[in-house]
Amino acid sequence: MPAVEAHGAELFAALRERRTLAPLSTRDPALTVDDAYAISLDFLARRTAEGERVVGKKIGVTSKAVQEMLGVHQPDFGFLTDWMQVEGDIDIDAKALIAPRAEAEIAFILKAPLKGPGVTAADVVEATDAVAPCFEIVDSRIDDWKIGIVDTIADNASCGVFVLGAARLDPRGLDLPNLHVAVTKNGAPLSEGHGHAVQGDPAQAVAWLANTLGAHGVTLDAGDIILSGSLVPLAPAVKGDSFEMILGDGRRTLGRCAARFV
Repeated sequence: MPAVEAHGAELFAALRERRTLAPLSTRDPALTVDDAYAISLDFLARRTAEGERVVGKKIGVTSKAVQEMLGVHQPDFGFLTDWMQVEGDIDIDAKALIAPRAEAEIAFILKAPLKGPGVTAADVVEATDAVAPCFEIVDSRIDDWKIGIVDTIADNASCGVFVLGAARLDPRGLDLPNLHVAVTKNGAPLSEGHGHAVQGDPAQAVAWLANTLGAHGVTLDAGDIILSGSLVPLAPAVKGDSFEMILGDGRRTLGRCAARFV
């Protein structure tokens, strides 16, 4: 489909050239959600052709707070590559970030594949090796974050980079919906949230992803990192900002993750 390839090419160029585009949804209003996913796959194929390797998937726009912030009222998904995973400080220039925003999330690291339909939250827990505190740094190749659902899907669910905290937690011993996260920015309290902010249970959000992908014959694979969605509102970030999230169960700290922008 020429329009799919054209939009995939321009998003890829915008990423590499660190610039934004006018919203696809206003320039090409006939685009559907299915078209947007096709564009996303074309965009991804251009990245993998240059050597990036898919290491997982991300779920976006799962919480009410994020939906209200962006004006997008249904979840979506994108792909994670090894280039997106940051082990230390986040170099905004090196990662071509334009207008980054930090999200505190729970990441699932799978030990077994999941393929829908019919995947449940219990199935997700059983297939998970560990969960970890995580910051996803979302970004947009669309002007001024003026996105509709078609725009964010096409733009790989507005993914920039992500950081995993060191903790690896067995989900079988955790009350995932009631896990608590507290986020600070530059040392000051910023936001708080709970696991139930994402579809009532972050494991349910991963089940949604497995079932959505399964309808297209795609699996979640063993070893995949799955970002389950933000527990708090998105927070803009610039060079010099430092974020920390503390994940706990109300009685103890379970893990931490830091995102420092340089």
